[in-house]
Amino acid sequence: MLGHRFIHFDPNEEAKSKFEQLLDIFTQLLTYTNGDAAEALSWLNELDKQYHLTNDAYGMGDFIDELKEHNYIKENEQDGSFKITSKSEQTIRKKSLEEIFGKLKKSKQGNHQTFKLGQGDEINPDTRPFQFGDMLEQIDFTESIRNAQINHGVESFQMREEDLHIRENDFKTQTSTVLMIDISHSMILYGEDRITPAKKVAMALSELITTRYPKDTLDIVVFGNDAWSIEIKDLPYLQVGPYHTNTVAGLELAMELLRKRKNPNKQIFMITDGKPTCLKIGKKYYKNSFGLDRKVVNRCINLAAQCKKLKIGITTFMIASDPYLQNFVQEFTETNNGKAYFASLDNLGAFIFKDFESGKRKTVY
Repeated sequence: MLGHRFIHFDPNEEAKSKFEQLLDIFTQLLTYTNGDAAEALSWLNELDKQYHLTNDAYGMGDFIDELKEHNYIKENEQDGSFKITSKSEQTIRKKSLEEIFGKLKKSKQGNHQTFKLGQGDEINPDTRPFQFGDMLEQIDFTESIRNAQINHGVESFQMREEDLHIRENDFKTQTSTVLMIDISHSMILYGEDRITPAKKVAMALSELITTRYPKDTLDIVVFGNDAWSIEIKDLPYLQVGPYHTNTVAGLELAMELLRKRKNPNKQIFMITDGKPTCLKIGKKYYKNSFGLDRKVVNRCINLAAQCKKLKIGITTFMIASDPYLQNFVQEFTETNNGKAYFASLDNLGAFIFKDFESGKRKTVY
């Protein structure tokens, strides 16, 4: 009988190489430097001076050479500047996914499960008798042959309609999501970096959807004075600007994008830290940063109501704790019949992951 074999444990046997260790730090720094490779390498050099990340056997020059060799960065031959590649962009998204959502393996397409039976992607272990209108590919022939043998005997084998059994499939919903990210100036005010956690969440969510739910769609909208769409590859370079908060423009663009999606399940995730302070009326901007301006707020509330009619749920992640802002979010959420989380920067990713994953058990009719 084969038993257990005990061997000496070597803690360095599966340790990361020096390049892999530095790459982990480098990709983290890229998120903070908005994808600026030169600045990230400069910061890494400072960290090396302070914490001795390299040694005589492997120096920062070796690391830079390997970054170029493995196509993480490319060097401009004219001025010697560095720029990250698409491989680095994908690596940052993967690292964000591992950090926020844990290690999730790729699964079958359209993996938002529901409890509705029918012609779907996932085989259900239960069977039922054949009914008129059932598809041929739904027949469980193993169970049907077994029934025929029991009902008619093996020697005079025959199969009738009453012997047929159907193997049900579970539907898996497909979801269209728009992630709205506030890039107004307040996202870096008061000495607190709020844009970097928002970017990390966006990169992790995009990687989650493209690898685990490839039939789902994700659009990313950023909003300041105006709103515009960005691609997933643009996320590492995202930074705030000298903007007010035009939440209305963000919601209008999100609704426009979702109207074009054929999926019945549509939702908006909005990450913001402040109140709506801006409207665009014609070619002019109406701005008011003092308190909650009802002219701006009422437009937001009206859009929340419109989304409710279109069966578009809005989940707001408010990374601010001001009581009067919470009152606005509560009014906005009640109008949409949506959800709101007053999340700290540390648990923002966990909140979004939990809310997104819960959608696997929901269908909007």
